[in-house]
Amino acid sequence: MSRIPVRSLLVDCNSQFIDCFGIPGSDVFGWGLTTLGECCELNPRRPKNMNSDIEYSFVAMPSVGNDGIVDSSITRPYSEVCKGFTYFAENDVLFAKITPCMENGKGGIAVDLVNGAGFGSTEFHVLRPIEGVSDPYWLYIITMFPKFRIDAEKVMTGSGGQRRVPISYLNEYVISLPPIDLQKQFAAFVRQTDKSKYTLSNLIRMEVPHMFNEDNTIEQMVLATLQENGWKYIEAEKLPRHYSDVMVEPMVRDALIRLNPEIAEDPSRADAVIYKLRTLILSVQPHNLVTQNEIFKKLIFEENSYPFGKDGRMIPIRFFGTMTKENLALNEYVVTNQWVYPIQEGGHRFDIVLLINGFPIAIGELKTPVRSSVTWLDGASDIANYEKSVAPMFVTNVFNFATEGKMFRYGSVGMPVNMWGPWHTPDHKVEGTLADVKISIADMMQPWKIVDIFQFFTLFATDKKYRKYKIICRYQQYEGANLIVERVKAGYPKKGLIWHFQGSGKSLLMVFAAQKLRMIPELKNPTVVIIDDRIDLETQITATFNASDIPNLVDIATKDELIKFFQQDTRKIAITTIFRFGDVEEQLNDRDNIVIMVDEAHRTQEGNLGEKMRLALPNAFFFGLTGTPINRLDKNTFKTFGAIEDKSGYMSKYSFSDSIRDHATLPLHFEPVPVDLHVDREKLDAEFDALTDSMSEEQKTELSKRVNMKAIMYDADRIRKVCEHIAKHYREKVEPNGYKAQLVVFDRECCLLYKAELDRLLGEDATTIVMDTNNDKSDRYKAYRRSRDEEAKLLDFFREPTSPLKIVIVTAKLLTGFDAPILQVMYLDKPMKDHNLLQAICRTNRTYDEGKTHGLIVDYIGIFDNVAKALEFDEAGMKKVITNIEEVKNKFPELMAKCLEYFIGVDRTIDGWEGLMAAQECIPTNEDKDSFGADYRVLNRVWNSLSPDPFLASYKFDYQWLTRVYESVKPTTDIGGLIWASLGAKTMELVHENLIVGDVHEDEEILELDAELIDEYIEKQKDLKKTTMKVEIDLVARIQAHSKDPRFIKLGEKLEELRDRHERGLIASVEFLRRLLVLAREARQAEKEVVPEQEIDKGRAALTELFNGLKNDKTPIIVERIITDIDSIVKIVRFDGWQNTTAGQKEVKKALRSVIWNKYKIHDNDVFNKAYSYIEEYY
Repeated sequence: MSRIPVRSLLVDCNSQFIDCFGIPGSDVFGWGLTTLGECCELNPRRPKNMNSDIEYSFVAMPSVGNDGIVDSSITRPYSEVCKGFTYFAENDVLFAKITPCMENGKGGIAVDLVNGAGFGSTEFHVLRPIEGVSDPYWLYIITMFPKFRIDAEKVMTGSGGQRRVPISYLNEYVISLPPIDLQKQFAAFVRQTDKSKYTLSNLIRMEVPHMFNEDNTIEQMVLATLQENGWKYIEAEKLPRHYSDVMVEPMVRDALIRLNPEIAEDPSRADAVIYKLRTLILSVQPHNLVTQNEIFKKLIFEENSYPFGKDGRMIPIRFFGTMTKENLALNEYVVTNQWVYPIQEGGHRFDIVLLINGFPIAIGELKTPVRSSVTWLDGASDIANYEKSVAPMFVTNVFNFATEGKMFRYGSVGMPVNMWGPWHTPDHKVEGTLADVKISIADMMQPWKIVDIFQFFTLFATDKKYRKYKIICRYQQYEGANLIVERVKAGYPKKGLIWHFQGSGKSLLMVFAAQKLRMIPELKNPTVVIIDDRIDLETQITATFNASDIPNLVDIATKDELIKFFQQDTRKIAITTIFRFGDVEEQLNDRDNIVIMVDEAHRTQEGNLGEKMRLALPNAFFFGLTGTPINRLDKNTFKTFGAIEDKSGYMSKYSFSDSIRDHATLPLHFEPVPVDLHVDREKLDAEFDALTDSMSEEQKTELSKRVNMKAIMYDADRIRKVCEHIAKHYREKVEPNGYKAQLVVFDRECCLLYKAELDRLLGEDATTIVMDTNNDKSDRYKAYRRSRDEEAKLLDFFREPTSPLKIVIVTAKLLTGFDAPILQVMYLDKPMKDHNLLQAICRTNRTYDEGKTHGLIVDYIGIFDNVAKALEFDEAGMKKVITNIEEVKNKFPELMAKCLEYFIGVDRTIDGWEGLMAAQECIPTNEDKDSFGADYRVLNRVWNSLSPDPFLASYKFDYQWLTRVYESVKPTTDIGGLIWASLGAKTMELVHENLIVGDVHEDEEILELDAELIDEYIEKQKDLKKTTMKVEIDLVARIQAHSKDPRFIKLGEKLEELRDRHERGLIASVEFLRRLLVLAREARQAEKEVVPEQEIDKGRAALTELFNGLKNDKTPIIVERIITDIDSIVKIVRFDGWQNTTAGQKEVKKALRSVIWNKYKIHDNDVFNKAYSYIEEYY
């Protein structure tokens, strides 16, 4: 008897087979497709010269198991088997062709045959490997794939128990043929008991490395590209580190000695430095990772003095060589892959790790998706989870990156994954292919550039809630800031104009440039001045600088301070406004290392401010930045900032289309309103002519300036109609999605008029006015007079999603420099154009969450009746900055039809799981589901942006049906987030209206079956496919109904893993159903332990009342946050009947104490005991 050690390894082998060769029938590695008949000899004839006097192995069907065991010990004389039996030889593959043996997986490799040959059942097909073409183990695994046998079952001929797979199926089966060397390596993996020697990464690097190159695997492409860039590849296992080490300490020690003569004199000094770094790394917790990451940077570049000088004098030491080629060459740049931390068994495995001088400064997660919906986002999400579970690995981190071979994204520690950005070059800004990803990696991950980013282009800031966060440059900021720096270093030209579209990060560009300029020795301690265009509000620029920990930063608030600053030759970074130069009539400083960066450069032409700046600082560098393009007719702006060396007029350009493509900003749409709300200019002109009939032309012109627009804008009836439209529009189209709005009106008086009307419609708390209250002698606007701090707090309140303040009314303030991503809609009732108009409407285009797809302008003036006239710029692309939302509406029928095409012939009136089953049969594979999911997501986003437009009414039934299908096939985990994202609020409202996705729950008794009875149940099923789909739909419904419960999250992960294995052909249909039933039983049991939501709601209400009673001036408790923390942690630790066990009570009390005492510092036993009693009662 010969035991082939393959069946017991089959699942493992199938996984490795897919990794090495792809799914049978695919050609992911480009080896070319052929047929199985071309790769082997099928049913070979026996040789004519066989010895009739000897015995050969005889293998009847019972001698071949479905567990990989082939009994070849039985023999028969040749004379008995030469006729009427199937012939085979050593290493031939046997495939059972008759039902039910084929479906049960009978087959194997004929080895250890007596006298080298055998005969057996005529119900075998025989596959003989061709020397130099195919290996028996490779052939065997193909025939054992469940998908291979499922497809074989579909083509069986015959009837009843005599159905057979025809030889034509094997002969014509399409496969990709890998090189024989790789097949042999795979065979070695199957045969070896010590499989650890044959992991995929080792297979890749063994005898056939030429087959796994940048053209066919993402990991190898990344490694090859990095090595081309100068990174040295070292296998993770060969690095001198323990699995629990974050730093490669011998490399760190060598670098310290190499870079510091004082340490080279006494190498033991390196140990003191490493000890300090190790302590920092080991003390990190997930909640303070960003802080520890900042401390690490400070230890490297700022707080890097040690008592290593003469007589113990403190001297700075270097960890990295920076800034010059000679210094950068002193660093050791290493790339490795499959880095394991913190333990060998069960540790986390990182795909790519970049090390400089032994510090892991970048971590990459790569995805080779089995599903098209698996993208860079899944890799980024993995890294975000690693930051929580193994935070020490990220203390020394500069950035992380992720790619699936189509798009490349990177981000800093703690950065939400939806904020990760692309990296493009000036000449290449497209993506979608492996070649595009290679270009991005090759450009960004040059060793010197990463050191540059680490030192000058990462910042740490604190938000208004005192939370620390890390900022890393975007590629356009890196490009623009370095162009400024290089121009200053070169000394010529002494000016330049940068156009980066509104919302794309000009403020940070200036921060990065200022920071780097100040640190370059050859610039001899320059003065850098940031000039803002506003005086009445803390703008994005000042907020960015103030939030960031920028050393030597001063604020110049008056003209006298400005004069003093320059005349005293101060060498710092200063922020001031263009208006401080208004009264300057003399030269203030003639130094040539003064760098001026001016925001919204076109504003410097007001009152010749540009000329006055030049007069005051004749030898300074002047760089103008603008979020709107400068027209060629604006010669003064080009004269002040434009360099003739810049052919396009700009030294750096980041256009509207660039920002949309990179998701730095959102598209802009305008929504026209009923014509009767527009300005009736003809009527106004006629009445004006009658009124001024006896006046001269000069008198008419003057009166027109004062009266013309007021006559329209103050009309009480029109204001009432406009406000009614605003209130209805906001309630129906904006508020349900959780966004805020801004109303722009003609002047300060209109602010009051509109506020009064909206108070009547929405309530007083829903709106406020933000205005300049200067020159208000009668105190008419006193109620809205606020200090700068008060105004800042009000706007922070507006930014809060839960605050009752929904609409801010303005006339001049907040139209530039105001950043509130939650703001989606601008109600525009003030004539504007060009720069002012574009700056204003771009308040709405900031990215926020998945549901915010665009900024919307509701146009009451009719400004966008002619977009080209309203935005009259030389740049042709500016004509496309804003589009009529009617264009979106016009696309909707086409999008709907595209989604319905997946389900041609399906009766959409059939309700319940039967209807879902019919729909799911139309999208059977993951590829089909992902394709439908992607198309539905587009439809969903358009629906949410248009709803509740009456236009959608006729599509409502089909849209609800498609939504139901989408929810039923959506993965039960977070994979594929770019496609399978959560639905918008308005769609969810429809879902909850009358849909319960896949709610079957008919066969509860099935879910109570013991494990041994499940097989019996399966055997009784007449339609296995129908039963499987029914169980799967029901299981999905149960998981979705409890999507926030940790137990059901875990079940969802198990289900997705099971679905994936079935899709890839790793488990057969019967086994798939068996495991589905096991999961369904787990889900049923978990449901029994779920505390009804109404009970938890009672508990939350009781806790809310308790903590509300504690609020006073000295304890500014955020009640909602406390309740949420208690609720979430108690749900995790409690279990059914916990109140009746000592262990359960201890666990809940421990969890409760961690929130009340440890996190919120409420050391009040009475409060603790009351809170515990409420939890005991309601949870």
